[in-house]
Amino acid sequence: MAGTHGGRGVTGRADGVGHPTQRRRLLVGAGVAVVLAVGLATYWQGTGVGTTDPSRAAQQVEHLERQRLVALVDADMDVVERLHADDFELVPPPGVPLERDELIAMVASGELDFHELEPRSDIEVRVAGSSAVVWYRSVIEVDVVNHGRLAHDAWHLFLYEKRHGRWQVVREQTTAVGGFPPTPAAGTG
Repeated sequence: MAGTHGGRGVTGRADGVGHPTQRRRLLVGAGVAVVLAVGLATYWQGTGVGTTDPSRAAQQVEHLERQRLVALVDADMDVVERLHADDFELVPPPGVPLERDELIAMVASGELDFHELEPRSDIEVRVAGSSAVVWYRSVIEVDVVNHGRLAHDAWHLFLYEKRHGRWQVVREQTTAVGGFPPTPAAGTG
């Protein structure tokens, strides 16, 4: 019997959507789907998963890079350790890579004692998802064990990654302007 259900005389569309109960279920289902979608999007933004506002992320990374420079000059080891990822690697002007633990030990012991580490150009930041590339020119004045005090300009290139909700520097390449080694700083013999 077309249009009836079990001979009880219930009529409506063949797919059953015309029935008031079916329409209500579809509307409730659609509402639940919208609430879930909005909730998940909000959750993902709060945890750093999904899309991030690149300009806001760039500002965060620039701020962290400035904190990192101050921490290296001040030998603030808590900040230095927090901002450098466990797999961090630096290639300094001499071209011999340093791993995170080597850099931290040298700064903590005073083998690498920064007196000045200041940007001379804008700190440029380009963000793509959970990665950021940072580059700028700086002036460096540093005492290095067995080399004395060195002063020179340098270009820096960094890779920051957002891991477990926080940005950390993973790679650094520093190139001395005018070659390496630079002439010794004035007054250091």
